[in-house]
Amino acid sequence: MEILQITGVALIATFLALIVKEQKPNFAFLLIVFTGSAIFLFLVDQIYQIISMIQKLAANAKVNLVYVETILKIIGIAYIAEFAAQITKDAGQGAIASKIELGGKILILAMAIPILTVMIETIIRLIPG
Repeated sequence: MEILQITGVALIATFLALIVKEQKPNFAFLLIVFTGSAIFLFLVDQIYQIISMIQKLAANAKVNLVYVETILKIIGIAYIAEFAAQITKDAGQGAIASKIELGGKILILAMAIPILTVMIETIIRLIPG
């Protein structure tokens, strides 16, 4: 029941941040960043297991691992960009957060273009002509 641990830590950190925020807003922000990072590090083992499982499924399905790795990198970029944008929003910097999200989207699109190209070429080959 890791979710109970995560929500427990998150709620305690939230209450502490609300209490500390009135006296020391900088410490409240650092507490939130530390808590978010700790939760992320707590989940690293789960993320590793998911990646290993996807790689095994791809190997069994005889899918080219280059595409699977690219998709996993895209997923990683999305999560990292979201995590950084949320922390930036928590700091009250919504403009920077939106730029992080834009950067993540552009990187995802750039990484997805080779996969999209292969998909389009495959579809064109399947169409009788």
